[in-house]
Amino acid sequence: MKTMLLTAVCGLALTASALAQDVTLRASHQWPGGKGDVRDEMVQMIGKEVEAANVGLKVQVFPNGSLFKPRDQWGAVTKGQVDITAFPLDYASGRHPEYSATLMPGLVGNHDRAQRLNDSPFMDEIKKSIDEAGALVLSDAWLAGGFVSSKTCITSPESAKGQTLRAAGPAFEQMLVGAGASISSMPSSEIYTGMQQNVLQGANTSSGSLVSYRIYEVSTCLTAPGENALWFMYEPILMSKRSFEKLSKEQQDALMAAGEKAEAYFAEEASKLDAELIEVYKKNGVEVTEMTKENYDAWLAIAKETSYKEFAEKVPNGQALIDAALAVE
Repeated sequence: MKTMLLTAVCGLALTASALAQDVTLRASHQWPGGKGDVRDEMVQMIGKEVEAANVGLKVQVFPNGSLFKPRDQWGAVTKGQVDITAFPLDYASGRHPEYSATLMPGLVGNHDRAQRLNDSPFMDEIKKSIDEAGALVLSDAWLAGGFVSSKTCITSPESAKGQTLRAAGPAFEQMLVGAGASISSMPSSEIYTGMQQNVLQGANTSSGSLVSYRIYEVSTCLTAPGENALWFMYEPILMSKRSFEKLSKEQQDALMAAGEKAEAYFAEEASKLDAELIEVYKKNGVEVTEMTKENYDAWLAIAKETSYKEFAEKVPNGQALIDAALAVE
């Protein structure tokens, strides 16, 4: 009788364990799926890695903003309505103004420095805020970006004057307005339509988005990142803390390991995105140029009088955040 009871108890325990481990996580992002966008590839890689770890986890990916609209993903991941998202953090700066520091003109400069920023006191503060809001970072990712225009190449501040442009966040918007441009705010997924309908004459966004959204079809000029990359944006892979805390230790460890692998993959691909950007735009007959150091410095001078000043004055601890970022060599 004891043997039968023991067998039954063990059987129930195994069943409960199996049910506890049988988890499908939902991942959401705004970029095209299966078309070579590195952010989609990172999320897909995390899914493949956790499934291969055999800890009872799967990841179902919803690309193209099909589950949540681009800017709604922050609320969804912090509330546990979606488990994982690839998210441009500055999109949440309306709720967390400090996140504008992750898309501040000239604050990053190049891919090597972006890697050093990841392990700096500056990013410790940003990640502390992410944690307090209800999410955690699985993978760091900083994407370089450039300008496109259907009117005039955007190089010097004077070249932006009179154009209606899309900027990814408040800091770039303030700088562009300071140069005499008009602003139309929208997620990167809407740039193509905006330029096609002449709501926009130009935009700035990441190298990855400039390619995956086929914006070359509505552009006449690209200002590529080059050696003077004014535009860098932090676009991490985030996970809901509520979702993460429901998982077993094995599952959590598998996810963190998968996130590290995706981050390492991105670090290898980051600079290749810029080269691919130039190649694709030239192939499609778009004029390609880069900012000179003189143009870069002119933009930075405007940024310091607009977006930097605004951030330091209006964001709690804003000046300290900027100083912490600039202190990274």
